[in-house]
Amino acid sequence: MRPVKSLDEILGHPLLSERLFFPRRHAVEAAHVVRTGDGAELSCVLRTSHPGAPCLVYFHGNGETVTDGLVSLLPALGAIGLNVLLAEYRGYAASTGTPSLPALLDDVEPVVRSALDALDTGPEQLVLFGRSLGSLAAIHGVRCFPEAAGLILESAIADPLERILLRVRPSELGTDIDGLRAAVAARLDVRGALERFKGAVLVLHARGDTLVSVEHGRRLHQWAGPEARLEIFERGDHNTLLWENEDAYLELVRAFIAGLAGARG
Repeated sequence: MRPVKSLDEILGHPLLSERLFFPRRHAVEAAHVVRTGDGAELSCVLRTSHPGAPCLVYFHGNGETVTDGLVSLLPALGAIGLNVLLAEYRGYAASTGTPSLPALLDDVEPVVRSALDALDTGPEQLVLFGRSLGSLAAIHGVRCFPEAAGLILESAIADPLERILLRVRPSELGTDIDGLRAAVAARLDVRGALERFKGAVLVLHARGDTLVSVEHGRRLHQWAGPEARLEIFERGDHNTLLWENEDAYLELVRAFIAGLAGARG
């Protein structure tokens, strides 16, 4: 077996990417195209209707695209009074490239920076929002932008290693369990990122989530510290949490954003 020479070779292995990501392809009207350092073009969507308001960057779940956010979330977030960037991943919608875990993480900084630059604002006005697989991107975002005001996690992943092992065996990636664990610890240190983050945190999870257990939400809340808020919904599951709890869900987000404004004031 050829020895793997880098952590990103493990997490970026084509077999893992093939089994982990489920991209959908389609055009994106009026896309906010973010160009990465290695030439990829990401078909994001940016709405800047509220000068001086916080900037929320939303990372969607697997199998979804920015179009899902356009229909379901963008109007509601705009009504709250937020500027919003819906982030897209490589190989999804109209984006170029191929999705992988290293690319997902490496693209966070240029995507967020593009929104802050467009608004001519700093990370103290930034709220990162990650749903399901997108939670890994949002949590990485607070490593890149530790001054961010807030972090919202929906149906989020506390244990990336667990999720990877559901898809592949370490030997299929050219490594062993220790090598895979080291790669995850270096690039996907969820607990460390949350424990170091000083901004506000809101964790949303469905008790009936059978894809990512509610125990993930509880661990995330614990690691985020005593000031974080955890809301466990009795209705809905991994993919219907918003639909089944729309009013309560959006009120929690609205109150969270209002609390950030109060803290800044």
